[in-house]
Amino acid sequence: MTEIDERIRIELEAAAFRRLLQHLRERSDVQNIDLMNLAGFCRNCLSKWYRAAAEERGLTLSYEEAREIVYGMPYAEWKARYQKEAPPEKVAAFEEAYARTHGQPFRKS
Repeated sequence: MTEIDERIRIELEAAAFRRLLQHLRERSDVQNIDLMNLAGFCRNCLSKWYRAAAEERGLTLSYEEAREIVYGMPYAEWKARYQKEAPPEKVAAFEEAYARTHGQPFRKS
């Protein structure tokens, strides 16, 4: 592999992250529960990771502000436009995977 300067590596990672966000915004048909069940993360996870990264750098960013960055709009608006009720089998699969991964049952916050 070609040796990449640290600054360039960070720029490439940032570009890839921006493209991921663009892709997820374009694919509003893909529900978060589907992402969780298939990949083990969703838009909300990205929002939490984004917020944590800001806090590690001493920046104050609320979860809702981070969600707006990830979703490209306020979460309540995205939810009203695109979120569908998950069928019971998807909810059950999510809860099982969550418990297996986290060692505790899922608690909706």
